[in-house]
Amino acid sequence: MITIYGMRASGNCYKLQLLLDQLGRDYRWVEVDSAHGATRTPEYLAKNPNGKVPLLELEDGRRLAESDAILCWLAEGTPFWPEDAWLRAQTLQWLFFEQYSHEPCIAVARFIRGWLPPDHPRQAELPALLQKGAQVLAVMEQHLAGRDWFVGDRYGIADIALYAYTHCAADGGFDLSTFPNICAWLDRVRAQSGHTAMQISPP
Repeated sequence: MITIYGMRASGNCYKLQLLLDQLGRDYRWVEVDSAHGATRTPEYLAKNPNGKVPLLELEDGRRLAESDAILCWLAEGTPFWPEDAWLRAQTLQWLFFEQYSHEPCIAVARFIRGWLPPDHPRQAELPALLQKGAQVLAVMEQHLAGRDWFVGDRYGIADIALYAYTHCAADGGFDLSTFPNICAWLDRVRAQSGHTAMQISPP
């Protein structure tokens, strides 16, 4: 049995829920409220010294952190992870893009607007995040012109990774209506067999 330690409202955690549900795999979910310090307890730090979610734990005690690394492991041997080496490299390209360019803008803006009070000093970061995030979305919009999926001709973990925070980008103040290719792609992802929605919205 796979155990996932995660926070349902986190896009990084939702990625794993979505893939596992679409694979039809059984798993145990342990809710960890990372927004309120639950990943900084001695008990959790003993499992993941980096103090973040998600975290995958196997019955034999092995653990794996970092959402996109977990996605790759879960997708191994399935249609979600390409057999072709070039397509795998392209998948990794988009996973790195998601973590280093997309998530730091789209997810952080969502966190500031959804979890921090209106008078919090970090609210001042929003204009720059919205500007940078729009540039990231423009890269995605251009890539999706004339294609259905991010890698090859098949839905895969590159799509799942990017979908997780893009589909709720409005929570961070982004207007997706100006990105028609992204909107059409979001609809295609939602139409995939086994798709399940993010289960908890920010407070």
